Amino acid sequence: MTGSREVITGGDFKRMVSGAYSEFLLEYENINQQEGAGTLPGTQILRTMGAAVMPLAEAKDDSIGSLSRRIATGAVFGARGNAGVVLAQMFRGISAGLIGKYDATGSEFGKAFQYGILYAQRAIPSEEPEHPFITVAKAVAKGAYRAVRSKVPIAEILEKAIQAGELAVEKSGKNDAGAHIMFSFLKGCLKGLDGNFVSPAVSLSLGLGRHKNMPDPRNDRVRPYCVRLRIKNSKANVSELERQMKDFSSFAIVERMTGGIDLHFHTDHVGKALDQALGWGPLRDVKIINMSEAHQLPAHDALMSVAALAVAKNSDEAQKFQDAGASIIISCEEAASPSLAEIIGAAHSDLASSYVLVASSDDYRLVFKLAKKLLGGRVELVLTKSFEDAIAALKKFSPALSAVENSKAMI
Repeated sequence: MTGSREVITGGDFKRMVSGAYSEFLLEYENINQQEGAGTLPGTQILRTMGAAVMPLAEAKDDSIGSLSRRIATGAVFGARGNAGVVLAQMFRGISAGLIGKYDATGSEFGKAFQYGILYAQRAIPSEEPEHPFITVAKAVAKGAYRAVRSKVPIAEILEKAIQAGELAVEKSGKNDAGAHIMFSFLKGCLKGLDGNFVSPAVSLSLGLGRHKNMPDPRNDRVRPYCVRLRIKNSKANVSELERQMKDFSSFAIVERMTGGIDLHFHTDHVGKALDQALGWGPLRDVKIINMSEAHQLPAHDALMSVAALAVAKNSDEAQKFQDAGASIIISCEEAASPSLAEIIGAAHSDLASSYVLVASSDDYRLVFKLAKKLLGGRVELVLTKSFEDAIAALKKFSPALSAVENSKAMI
């Protein structure tokens, strides 16, 4: 897109997001070496971006509103680490500003971008000292606002935003991983808008090859829609139906009930999954939840009233967590934070009616807080700063207490 165009299409937005992914691909190792934003923030950002771009290859709707919503859903549900949560909230804010639009003028997109900055700022707790990321974000927002008021094309809005951010960093003398993330995002969007990709690869999902050292984005594909329904068919083969549904989902429970079969699965292709289910009989009581948005954890026939959930970096930690009282263990790599999808997926497992989520690292803090925000009152948090503190907290867990009572006793 040239600087003189005033309309931003869905295709333009695809290139912007792909450009941002491309820029992070080039910069994530440099970001990892800088202080601030947690452990390996560059890797967490790249994997969050992987979850954001994966839906683009299969998107049927080219409207900018629809695409921005798909990207935001993928980014939020696939968010990893504190840095990933902040970036995902930026996408969520941009989506809020573009909802219902087929195309957007430069002014409309500029305002949506300002929403993105605002959402990102809100993701960082207000009681913490101002981070360089916030310093840059505020300056970027002001720069973008002045450019929007001048009614310049979106490319110039991004350029003005970058210039304002760089001036703020120069004045403050503070430039950490958070500031680097913001600049990489903006510069990548600008390069993508102009079709000026400097990276040899963008994403496997876009069919443009693969950088040999990058995390495989296919591993970060998320299935953000929780579907529950009943099939009116008392003779269906439960095991065969479960096998077929798993082709469209990361999680599937199929149970024979009086008068039919109950299905509970998580998918990124609701239409395909429902079409598959239709072949087994009439559908009843269909409920679809976007798990990347605030929702009530559906009540079901849970095996326990309350359970503790923890994140383990390896099998040794997992065994120690289990011995200390955790009922659900999420395993993640030594150098990775759990994604929001993994935490919420575990809470949707129907094991318990309510959960206590125990974080063992500051790197998980924002992901756990976002999980609480999305799941509401049936989930409580115990935020510790080390593995040893998490073990001590879990040893205080009691299945005889409610989630709220446990969270107070475990601190």
